[in-house]
Amino acid sequence: MISIFNEILFRPLFNITVFLYDILPWNDFGLAIIVLTVIIKFIFLPLTTKSIRSQKKLSQLNPQIQQIKEKYKNNPKAQSEATLALYRENGINPLSGCLPLLIQIPILIGLYQAFIVGLKPESLGMLYGFVKNPGAINQTSFWFIDIGSKMPVLAILAGGLQFLQAKKSSAQTQGPGAVPEMKALNSQMLYFFPIMVIVIGWNLPAGLLLYWLTTTAFSIVEQTYAQRS
Repeated sequence: MISIFNEILFRPLFNITVFLYDILPWNDFGLAIIVLTVIIKFIFLPLTTKSIRSQKKLSQLNPQIQQIKEKYKNNPKAQSEATLALYRENGINPLSGCLPLLIQIPILIGLYQAFIVGLKPESLGMLYGFVKNPGAINQTSFWFIDIGSKMPVLAILAGGLQFLQAKKSSAQTQGPGAVPEMKALNSQMLYFFPIMVIVIGWNLPAGLLLYWLTTTAFSIVEQTYAQRS
């Protein structure tokens, strides 16, 4: 399984990263990380947009779902049937939000590994014959970022962006009729997850933080687009 994963995802992503490094200005590996991350996010934009809109519709149905729960509070089977009927009437698949995540997880893991491996000169032996071997990776990005070293300021910035994304996401579930338990969970995650990102990112190489920053920034933009369109 590991060898299949390496050949189908990891090695192609690694080669694309080095290819971008070769053709982009200044031989900037950090810039290659950002460009590849944006390309991947654009590929999945239709799926993630559909998922965000589905979650928005689900949030709008909260008052009706609460009414169903109250009406059938002593009959779990009837409660489930009525809830599913409500979903069908409104053309909502409650599991649709999981599909983009399930598809993207292996790709994100492959990207993560490609960025780590890309910093090691010996890994360039995995390049395809048509991808130019740069000999060594320049680890200075944007003239002041060492992508192979820790950079706490980027970790703090990543946490800040994560807070903004969480705030936009929670706004969807905080409307009238929202489940109290969900409101409480969202309020906790609004602060907990950004702090966790800062703690983890504090010891990560700056190159991976550039990837995280790009992913989060793109997610904020696509959330805004999906909610307004």
